[in-house]
Amino acid sequence: MRTTSFHLTLLAVVLTVLLWSVVRPYEYGTWWMEVTPALIGLIVLAAVYKRFQFTPLVCVLIAIHMMILMVGGHYTYARVPLFDWIRDALGATRNDYDRVGHFAQGFVPALIAREILLRLGVLSRRRWLPFLVVCICLAISVSYEFIEWGAALAMGKGADDFLGTQGDIWDTQEDMFTALIGAVCAVTFFTRWHDRQLERLMGSCAKE
Repeated sequence: MRTTSFHLTLLAVVLTVLLWSVVRPYEYGTWWMEVTPALIGLIVLAAVYKRFQFTPLVCVLIAIHMMILMVGGHYTYARVPLFDWIRDALGATRNDYDRVGHFAQGFVPALIAREILLRLGVLSRRRWLPFLVVCICLAISVSYEFIEWGAALAMGKGADDFLGTQGDIWDTQEDMFTALIGAVCAVTFFTRWHDRQLERLMGSCAKE
């Protein structure tokens, strides 16, 4: 019951942000492209809920990642007001909210992939786990850049708000590198915390 209440609370928070984000966004086409991954994630989580529930840590991170996408969809990644203020305060040349998004694109999938691999017993040698998790995150990041490339080819200048390059010719490479940093940080600093939650979750499942 407590677990269900926790999940419902997270869902309520995410849906609240979703409703806010869809009201008068900067541009609805961009909103759809940015928020669609979060909507797909919600559908997948709902579909597997009775059979597979993530640890609280991963659930919270998934919710945060979804909200990052929704904020980016509402304002576009190059126009998030807080990061405009940070840009001006630091005398920088670009709004770096998209770096937050790409860091999360590596950080959150790293723990999702780690949990799935461990719980399904995919690896017989656990020492390969960090390397494989980072590789999965890089593959996800590269795939997303392919999607952005396809959008650029299909929409031309209409894809500028979705791409959020802000004139940076190395934006694609920097996005992937930021995702790599996120994945490495996740497996370096959150492994013990994640393992403790996995032990509790798997222990409770065994009792049931």
